[in-house]
Amino acid sequence: MFSEAHLTLARRVLEGCRARGVMLATAESCTGGLIAACLTEIAGSSDVVDRGLVTYSNDAKETLLGVPASALREHGAVSEPVARAMAEGACARSRAALAVSCTGIAGPGGGSREKPVGLVHLACAMAGRDTLHLRQTYGNMGRNAIRLATLEDALRLVLRQLGEPLP
Repeated sequence: MFSEAHLTLARRVLEGCRARGVMLATAESCTGGLIAACLTEIAGSSDVVDRGLVTYSNDAKETLLGVPASALREHGAVSEPVARAMAEGACARSRAALAVSCTGIAGPGGGSREKPVGLVHLACAMAGRDTLHLRQTYGNMGRNAIRLATLEDALRLVLRQLGEPLP
């Protein structure tokens, strides 16, 4: 289902979390659960993965993750403040000390001049550390390719937050 490269990154994330004794949560929009699916593709991941939340609608972002309505209204769902609030909310509303989030426009429609198809904001929150943010503009390379690129960047962002060397 996933490429060997994705599974290798996921294994490294799980190992990094185990080494630090932290649980991980995902808060996903444009990937629709791909990050959690990739992590749980690996046997034994239940000792690290606390939960995966697919918060596709603004209402889900607000009610499940505590994203402020004002952030959604002022910046839109596809924005740095919302990605940060998603990751921080996933930590606050779970047993996880570490959470990764993504929100973006996977296409083929839904883009605009200011927020084109392929724009994705990712964030990674960890207790006791600053929340990391990554803005990616993948371009209109197709829905599946955008979602898989987001998956890879999300796993890399978690490794970065853990202080692990990037492959």
